[in-house]
Amino acid sequence: MRWLTLYARSRQVPASLAAVVISAMAVWALTRDATGEPADLRLPALVLAMGAMAASIGLSGQDLALDQTAAIRWAPRRAAHVLLCGVVVGTVLLAVQTLGGDPATIAFVVRDCAGLMGLAALGAALSGGQYAWTLPFAWVAFSFFAPPATSVPAQVANWMLVPPGTTAGTWTALVLTVVGTTAYAVAGPRR
Repeated sequence: MRWLTLYARSRQVPASLAAVVISAMAVWALTRDATGEPADLRLPALVLAMGAMAASIGLSGQDLALDQTAAIRWAPRRAAHVLLCGVVVGTVLLAVQTLGGDPATIAFVVRDCAGLMGLAALGAALSGGQYAWTLPFAWVAFSFFAPPATSVPAQVANWMLVPPGTTAGTWTALVLTVVGTTAYAVAGPRR
């Protein structure tokens, strides 16, 4: 159990978890209107993106050379780390939603968490852990200002804001999850 504690500390898990919870609570508190419902359905996507960006900081350790020379298999641990971060981010949003309002379905949360953590993992593999947040940030910023998704290419571009049953949105999130998690698990974070 000691290795798990050391791993969590080296990946800044306590600070990332605090940032995920604080960002979710802040968005929930600031977006309540008189009826207790959120003003916009884009807010759950924003909370999930902020959570993925906060969790992405832990996708690289303190010493990359030590990670690469360790006598353990890193690929399964890296993949588990990405998937566990997605579960935690989604769970925090669903827990906060129990305080009032229910704008995001479980299918929406699962799809967006998986896709955003895949983007963060891909960002870590391409740019390193300190810049892993840039891909989820760029995609959520684009999605917020893009025109409504009426065609399939627009649904692919706006995958995190389309309804959960949309085929293009689901497949885009699935591809991002598989490609990002695989790239990060195999290659690790870039130096």
